[in-house]
Amino acid sequence: MELENNIRLALKQVFDPEIPANIVDLGLIYGIEIGKQTEEGSPVTVTMTLTAPNCPMADEVVEDARIAVSQVPGVSLATVNLTFDPPWDPSRMSEEALLDTGLYGMF
Repeated sequence: MELENNIRLALKQVFDPEIPANIVDLGLIYGIEIGKQTEEGSPVTVTMTLTAPNCPMADEVVEDARIAVSQVPGVSLATVNLTFDPPWDPSRMSEEALLDTGLYGMF
């Protein structure tokens, strides 16, 4: 559980370049799968989405997420899978992100 919490903290350092909120609070992280631990650490697969399928910064956001996870102590390999099923919508955002973006009370 500690490793997953550290991964989430690392992912909170990755921001959507078009929205002033991190990808965790935006609700873009759909899952974190931690594989079997070895001497090198555990492989981690993150499943995430983007706010829009045609996001021009998709490659950058996904790579930033992969790098953030790979730097967490205890992670031996970081993989990020992008999905658009289910599609993202603002109701997935945290209260903090809704406040930061001025959308609080709209969803």
